[in-house]
Amino acid sequence: MLKTNFQQIVLLAAVILLSAGVFLGLTHGVALHQAGAILRWFGIAMLGLFAFRRRSLTPWIFVAMVAGAELGFDAPVLAVSLRVFSDIFLRLIKTIVAPLILATLVTGIAGHGDLKSVGRMGIKSLIYFEVVTTLALVVGLAAINLSHAGVGLNLPAVTTNETIVTPPPTHWQDFLLHIFPENIAKSIAEGQILQVAVFAVFFGIALATLNEKKRTPVLHLFESLSEVMFRFTNVVMYFAPIGVGAAMAFTVGQMGLGVLVNLGKLLLTLYGALVGFGLLVLLPAALLFRVPVRRFLVAVAEPATIAFATSTSEAALPRAMESMEAFGVPRRIVAFVIPAGYSFNLDGSTLYLAVASIFVAQAAGVHLSVGQQLLMMVTLMLTSKGVAGVPRATLVVLLATAATFHLPTEPIFVILGIDALADMARTTVNVVGNCLASVVVAKWEGEFGMEPISPAVLEGISE
Repeated sequence: MLKTNFQQIVLLAAVILLSAGVFLGLTHGVALHQAGAILRWFGIAMLGLFAFRRRSLTPWIFVAMVAGAELGFDAPVLAVSLRVFSDIFLRLIKTIVAPLILATLVTGIAGHGDLKSVGRMGIKSLIYFEVVTTLALVVGLAAINLSHAGVGLNLPAVTTNETIVTPPPTHWQDFLLHIFPENIAKSIAEGQILQVAVFAVFFGIALATLNEKKRTPVLHLFESLSEVMFRFTNVVMYFAPIGVGAAMAFTVGQMGLGVLVNLGKLLLTLYGALVGFGLLVLLPAALLFRVPVRRFLVAVAEPATIAFATSTSEAALPRAMESMEAFGVPRRIVAFVIPAGYSFNLDGSTLYLAVASIFVAQAAGVHLSVGQQLLMMVTLMLTSKGVAGVPRATLVVLLATAATFHLPTEPIFVILGIDALADMARTTVNVVGNCLASVVVAKWEGEFGMEPISPAVLEGISE
């Protein structure tokens, strides 16, 4: 009881100091600005004390985010140079993703033995993915038509030195072909998650058809590999606060703190639409399938925080898989649904594309009828699949959509200025949406909480 009261006092003191520091920072005068910075750093120190008393990784990640934002504001040159630490963290995470998916999927399919249930689970996952992503498009479309964020925008001359090549339109044949790997080593090296998952599914099916004597040694190998990769994740996650803090410091140092406060009408529309999507779509889905919402939010907090700070779904994937298994989703469902969701269930990115596409039309003064907007949404539903892991994938889809509907590209350069901040929010929703999808499928299959949790997973979550 005393420990809880002390933690609450420390947290309250941190909030008061940070609030006072922000208030002084908004006032005029060098002395007041310096006093505000001192108060904010004292507040961050109190947050650090709170995290130390909690002895959990999630508070440390949050503290690192706040400290990184403050460092980016106070010392932008130093903050920008710290990007190397966030890049190191992302590289370490990327080494985990492909082996983890390969091992867990093969183990889940071959170890379960019932191939009919695997097919049933896949069909249910795809149905859920398509319903939810369609609703994400609807929410995004409604939000941008209500806010009219692009109306009246004065397009600046394009002065960026960055050359962006408009890609050719994506056809369904190209996407279908891209799903299947031609070389598994190449797929792993390029981070093609969906291709690795497809290989793992076929490998797992083939392994499941072997007799017990020949199947058991290979199955044990993949079971051991999955356990090792979860342990690997636990080790790498100790570096997460440094990587997350460096990523936040770089973002604020490069773009300025003001951009985090006054994001503009488009960004407010996007954030409002993402919140609305959570309340109007994800929450009802959770309630419909009787998901314990409070426990789910606690379980998803850490991977969501990582996703927000790094703007990379891959960075949160290993911890998301661990968190959902610890939450009660069987490993074979986690290993199937979450990787598949990275190509078919990018709720945040899909909603963002709807908002950004209509914003481009509004900024260009092009009136799109309801029918044209719906046709654009159907196009986005097809072209937005399978782009997870591709740098600036949403930008590629945006340019392709603009070319298809004869829209100018100048407004897209305007969007690039806030793309990093938009990416933070949409990536967070992507991760939360995929985590919820795994729980929904487990509930739908009647297998939620029916399997024992791996000791390696429990060890990682309890840290």
